[in-house]
Amino acid sequence: MSDQAPEILLAHHLKALKLPTCLREHHKLARQCAAESVDHIRFLARLVEMEMIERERRMVSGASRPRASPP
Repeated sequence: MSDQAPEILLAHHLKALKLPTCLREHHKLARQCAAESVDHIRFLARLVEMEMIERERRMVSGASRPRASPP
């Protein structure tokens, strides 16, 4: 297995699970958590929280847009 195989597999899984925020933010957050000596459970909790916040933001912004009425 190459050095990049885990990264490729992780990206594939995050895309398949439709977790775009996790896909976009996991590297940055991992570096930040490593610098702060944050354990893996707290890293994962932060990452999932970011995904939830982004989903809620998209739901609210989508709900505030007027819907076109059917013809």
